[in-house]
Amino acid sequence: MNNFEFYNPVRICFGKGEIAKLSKLVSKGANILLAYGGGSIKRNGVYDQVIAALKGFKIIEFGGIEANPHYETLMKAVAVVKEHKIDFLLAVGGGSVLDGTKFIAAAALWEGSDPWEILSRRGEVNVEKALPIGTVLTLPATGSEMNGNSVVTRWETHDKLAFASDHVLPVFSILDPEVVFSLPQIQVANGIVDAFIHVMEQYLTYPVNAPIQDRFAESILTTLIEEGPKVFADRSSYDAAANFMWAATMALNGLIGVGVPQDWATHMIGHELTAFHGIDHGQTLCIVLPGIMKLKRENKKEKILQYGERVWKITKGNADERIDATIQKTIEFFESVGIKTKLADYGVGSEIIPKVVNRFIERGIKVIGERGDLTTDDIAKILEMQLK
Repeated sequence: MNNFEFYNPVRICFGKGEIAKLSKLVSKGANILLAYGGGSIKRNGVYDQVIAALKGFKIIEFGGIEANPHYETLMKAVAVVKEHKIDFLLAVGGGSVLDGTKFIAAAALWEGSDPWEILSRRGEVNVEKALPIGTVLTLPATGSEMNGNSVVTRWETHDKLAFASDHVLPVFSILDPEVVFSLPQIQVANGIVDAFIHVMEQYLTYPVNAPIQDRFAESILTTLIEEGPKVFADRSSYDAAANFMWAATMALNGLIGVGVPQDWATHMIGHELTAFHGIDHGQTLCIVLPGIMKLKRENKKEKILQYGERVWKITKGNADERIDATIQKTIEFFESVGIKTKLADYGVGSEIIPKVVNRFIERGIKVIGERGDLTTDDIAKILEMQLK
């Protein structure tokens, strides 16, 4: 196992009725920006619960944060924060709202020339301070409720970039599984596969004798395989919704990633498919991961075989046959919740390949992946494999 530091101070309030605790979680006298998305929280009753819980607090609302939150929209929110002297941000929504709010929190106190540097110069500049954040999660998927990660899209340039900072870790997150009951099928499907592939990015690499992390990861994968289809088929099951929601949180709160190599090539390539074509984030991951598993089957051989045996119970055949079967079971799982795995399924052809490859070249990114050996030529091969 590799050396690591683990720090996660996020207070989780999980279960029915937990939104009512907001008045105790937010500091008295706080000047709150309530950030949300397209308005679904007003249709499913979450908004009313939040407002009732925060009676007596000063609240300024900012709605309209997009799926794949737009930098242009978030900068409007930053202006509102400064104008009204906001000192606490409350994100009510799914991962996009939470990610966007994290950027707002950092950008509002950014002392550089352009807050876009937080994303475009990641690794060169660091977020040194941010406004405090609380979250009320309405869509299990990204794990943003319990991590310091954020992904933002700049619409005018079709860039989708990420940053991470301990300064944007939420102070608290409220997770009420009942919010899952009103979600549309596509959002549930995207949430299931997004959480699943978050685990795979941290697990499907190479062994470093970290059995605790491996077993934790496998338990999350197994839970998503067992509980995800239940939620997909019957939205009214509280237990299935609760298990799905907690699995999505645990998939990316840092715990399973400590002391082990991590990949994230699937996400890096997938982000470009969203940036250029607007394909849902979860869908892009299901396109890319099978291609990476096929191309890097030798590099990932030990972990693919372990994953196949422990998660899918694949034990018959030689190594190549078991790897093939494991990749196929993964694809079938994605398709079982309605997510297709080929670019053609989304009306995208071979013209996307040079666009994506050029993005990596323009940013000076020569290699990605857990071993630093997945090249831009490999990216082209992966996308070619996944055309149709």
